[in-house]
Amino acid sequence: MSHHSSSKNPKDRRSQLVLGAWQIRRAILLAWNSSRGWTAANVILLVLQGLLPLISLYLIKQIIDSIVPGGDFSRTLFYIVLACAAALLAAFCRAAAGVASEAQAALVSDHIQDLLHEQSVQMDLEYYENASYYDSLHRAQREAPFRPARIVNGLAQLGQGSVSLLAVVALLISFNWVLAAVLMLAAVPGIFVRLKYADRLYKWQQSATSGERKALYLHWLLTSDSHAKEIRVFSLGKLLMDRYRELRNRLRDERLNIAQQRSLADFLAQVTAAVALFASLAAIAHQAYLEAITLGALVMYFGAFQQGQSYMQSSLAALAALYEDNLFLTDLYDFLDLQPKVKEPVHPRQFPHPISGAVVLENLSFSYPGIDREVLSGLSMTIKPGQTVALVGENGCGKTTLIKLLCRLYDPTSGRITVDGIDLRDFRIRDLRGEIGVIFQDFARYNLTARENIWFGSPGEPAQHSSIVLSAQTSGADEFIRDLQHGYDTLLGRWFEEGAELSVGQWQKLALARAFFRNSQLIVLDEPTSALDPRAEDDVVQSLQKLAEGRTAVLISHRLSTVKMADCIFFLKDGRLAESGSHEELMARGQEYARLFEIQARHYR
Repeated sequence: MSHHSSSKNPKDRRSQLVLGAWQIRRAILLAWNSSRGWTAANVILLVLQGLLPLISLYLIKQIIDSIVPGGDFSRTLFYIVLACAAALLAAFCRAAAGVASEAQAALVSDHIQDLLHEQSVQMDLEYYENASYYDSLHRAQREAPFRPARIVNGLAQLGQGSVSLLAVVALLISFNWVLAAVLMLAAVPGIFVRLKYADRLYKWQQSATSGERKALYLHWLLTSDSHAKEIRVFSLGKLLMDRYRELRNRLRDERLNIAQQRSLADFLAQVTAAVALFASLAAIAHQAYLEAITLGALVMYFGAFQQGQSYMQSSLAALAALYEDNLFLTDLYDFLDLQPKVKEPVHPRQFPHPISGAVVLENLSFSYPGIDREVLSGLSMTIKPGQTVALVGENGCGKTTLIKLLCRLYDPTSGRITVDGIDLRDFRIRDLRGEIGVIFQDFARYNLTARENIWFGSPGEPAQHSSIVLSAQTSGADEFIRDLQHGYDTLLGRWFEEGAELSVGQWQKLALARAFFRNSQLIVLDEPTSALDPRAEDDVVQSLQKLAEGRTAVLISHRLSTVKMADCIFFLKDGRLAESGSHEELMARGQEYARLFEIQARHYR
């Protein structure tokens, strides 16, 4: 991405600074809105931790200077008690800051996950069929949970370090301004190292995202149940493990290479700082040797220089960390700033209740983003209210794509779909989808209770047991649900303890029950009997006929014996309407549909 790269143009640099400041502000607001109390407590504790070392340093000077022959020991004891109190307070602040940071980090992480979930849900289906979307989501998930909290802590540490540093510099200037200058200059190499390698690490992680996702995918294949049978039958385990290991080794080597170079550069920067530190000790010790300062002052000035160097490095490191965190948070903001392509209407129309007119496809064309080939091309058809229609055709002819457009998961490239003469794009998306009960060919299998699997068909409705049972009876799922250990309250799948696994056909009946539970005007069923045996298929077809009464139904099936129930059959070929009519009419014509039906019927004779 162009805005991630550095530029020598002053205007570009200014725009990057403005963007960086805006992103830091967003990060602070994210952290503040998710954990206001803990964030405030964290800032207060960090400031206290910054002041207490200076107080302790002054008290140590007072203790050393008060130890003189014939002096008053009670005075020394007083300073020792104060130093002990300061140490105890510092210990308490460190412990409290640990709790505050942990609580803040947890709250910020949960808040960011909520934002990621919300953004993921509202994104169009188009994004989920795009690899770059998954790269963006992966980077956001990897960095988002902890970066905002780190920015807030970094700003607090920067403020704390700056206050302490100013006090130390003022103290050193009163002794020798050269020491103050050395203090400032000695920490500069370290900041350049941090900035340089923050850029390198960020750019590497950008390029490594695809590889990391491939490694996660291989890990999922090796550990999930979805491919367990094939992996064992085809002996794929070693092959997949070798690929995973090779990928992780490459990623690890690349990251270690950056870490080694960074460590070497950081070591050279620390050499400069160490030389400056002990040179200052020599200068201060020389002044004490000449009796220009007391022993306590020597300890205080040297400690001040030592702490000042630490504060200087800490402040510059905080700046570098802000720069680094800001780079990585760009990925979070890139993801959160994505906008849906399927837009809500500015002036939405009320969805008709009931649908009195037809569902009309007018010269409909569509091609998936990034693909030149049209999946649908100039398609026109009319679905009358209360009619059951079937979409038939070979794989890739556009049947499922048409359903996606009908559910407004995509918008057509050209043409339109209307209900009662109103374009689908003029309805609120939620209102439109609320009127469609749909089961896709790749239907979901929720590892939750059987009751919830059915209720999810219309989660806005009360989960009334009688309605859920009626839907299960209609789909044929009630029979096997009653045989489960806890009936409708049995957990399904193998993800959780005591979960009951179902056959593919049973899962499909459950998905049908979910569609039946939705009291919608339009029913869409994509291969609803593909996993059922002939007897179960016949039962479901009869149930579908009952379900379709008084509703408009769209049925997709490769089993032409199933589509015979339809009032009208649309035969699609290469994204176009090849022929339409009832089963008897199409058979009488002896064209594409009739030939396909005869091919299937031949196997049953």
